[in-house]
Amino acid sequence: MKRSVFKSVARILRNLGLAVILLLAGPLMAAVTGQVNVSRSWSEASRASTGLAPDPAFVREPVVQVYGARAFGWRGAFAVHTWVSVKRENATEFSTYEVIGWRFWGGRSPLVRRDGAPDRRWFGSTPEVYVDLRGPKVEAVIDKIELAIQSYPHANDYKTWPGPNSNTFTATIGRAVPELRLELPPTAVGKDYLGATTLAARTPSGTGVQLSALGLLGVMAGLEEGLEVSVLGLAFGVDPLDLAIKLPGIGRIGGIDKPQRRLQ
Repeated sequence: MKRSVFKSVARILRNLGLAVILLLAGPLMAAVTGQVNVSRSWSEASRASTGLAPDPAFVREPVVQVYGARAFGWRGAFAVHTWVSVKRENATEFSTYEVIGWRFWGGRSPLVRRDGAPDRRWFGSTPEVYVDLRGPKVEAVIDKIELAIQSYPHANDYKTWPGPNSNTFTATIGRAVPELRLELPPTAVGKDYLGATTLAARTPSGTGVQLSALGLLGVMAGLEEGLEVSVLGLAFGVDPLDLAIKLPGIGRIGGIDKPQRRLQ
């Protein structure tokens, strides 16, 4: 009897150990391969523009872009920080909306707007573009984005993990504005946080459905996202339409870069 109990406990501990290794393998690889710089001081990290955004002096049509870049410090091994930028027709600059944790810890709302270059490095990390939407009908999309920002339910709340955080904000905008067809990477930890009482919602792209328990355990299926399973906010997945796999800490492997889209 004792031997049977011992074997059962040993099996459970072994399985837990394998699960922890599986969850942490990607973040550790991201750290050791140089994708994350944990030694950099925030005061010395670059916030320079990267040239990913169109110049408003030459592009007069409305534009929406969604960006993400590795979070600062050790958190970058696990997650990206994301933000939403818009430029109305004939506007001379972009307006960027994002959620910033240290504002909340300083007693202010973490949801902020800033005007200027939307494609700046996130304290040294080079951003990626997840959405680049242009064309005459984008003006109406911007209206919907700004309405969704005004009604964001966590404007005065923030938790690095499991949410609500910057990725919770961006995912919420995606669900409210399906025209974006926003597919966030598996490294957007917090995107699956639906709130304390919500268990089901559309995926951030608006092309599927997801179930999530406080962002800690969940599953989603969508045309844009494919199939994803999240454990403790870390997501694994496969996107059969784009022939890509998704891993915690590493992100998306394979697939086709989605081109700029136009709404005429």
